[in-house]
Amino acid sequence: MLTDLENNFLVLEKKISVVRKNYQSLTEKYLELSQEHEEMKKKFDEERKKNQVLAEEQKNIKLYSAISGNSAHNRLMKNHINRLIKEVDHCIAELQNSGL
Repeated sequence: MLTDLENNFLVLEKKISVVRKNYQSLTEKYLELSQEHEEMKKKFDEERKKNQVLAEEQKNIKLYSAISGNSAHNRLMKNHINRLIKEVDHCIAELQNSGL
């Protein structure tokens, strides 16, 4: 009976050792993946910023093209002017409401 208990104890110790090694391995892998995730988030943010800059540049190029007389972008120019007029009207209304 005692040898059975000892054998069970040894088997249990081996299993605990395996679980401990697996836990350490998973912890290391988790740390690696966390670092990789942070790097990917940074790269994503950088690429998103680059994309926003390029989109703004493209918008400006179209606007300049419309200003220079390119008929393909006339509608864009009209929309831009209308938006600016609305902004100015809104500012004038705000000033009148504030009593200035």
